[in-house]
Amino acid sequence: MTDPGRQAYDDVASAARRIAAEGLVVGTGGNVSLRVGDGPDAPVLVTRSGVDLAACGPDDVVLVGGPGTPTSELELHLGVQADTGAAAVVHVHAPWSTAVACVLDELPVVHYQQLLLGGAVRVAPYATFGSPELATGVRAAMAGRQAALLANHGAVTVGADLGQAVERALLLEWLCALHHRASALGTPRVLTDQQQAAVVEAALRTYGGAS
Repeated sequence: MTDPGRQAYDDVASAARRIAAEGLVVGTGGNVSLRVGDGPDAPVLVTRSGVDLAACGPDDVVLVGGPGTPTSELELHLGVQADTGAAAVVHVHAPWSTAVACVLDELPVVHYQQLLLGGAVRVAPYATFGSPELATGVRAAMAGRQAALLANHGAVTVGADLGQAVERALLLEWLCALHHRASALGTPRVLTDQQQAAVVEAALRTYGGAS
């Protein structure tokens, strides 16, 4: 088994501390993973079980298959990485995201920036944390998306690197807060498929990619 080196451990620990600092997790509620390199045999690092993410250091990050006890959501992380090809997976218990996941079956597209996550964000059915059922539900909800909500639990986002996965978790939290505030005023207007397609076209024309 190839150890990816100290910097990768530092990077995972830094991402864990950041999601705590941003208010996306409290205490031990959340986890982070990083696949270092390409291919099914590439080493994977995850936060260890029971770590306080606000105080996470490189010694609180473990190599899958090596010493130490990985997060109870390891099956979820490995499954999502395999399905999406993403290097980084972030699981949070962010307040607005979790609140929406306690009520809705799907977060509709009410703001064009949600297209950065692939469109409407699905809510995976509730299942006990760390269970195969939870991992299966999240993997299905993530199909064609960069994020998923977990019913009465939290959220998962992916990225080509840890920074992107964390930024997507922050975007999802903002979108969930926006939906709540809009709902307090009335029924939110949902962007139609045609309007969403126009956004994608404009982004490709202006930026050469998603805006």
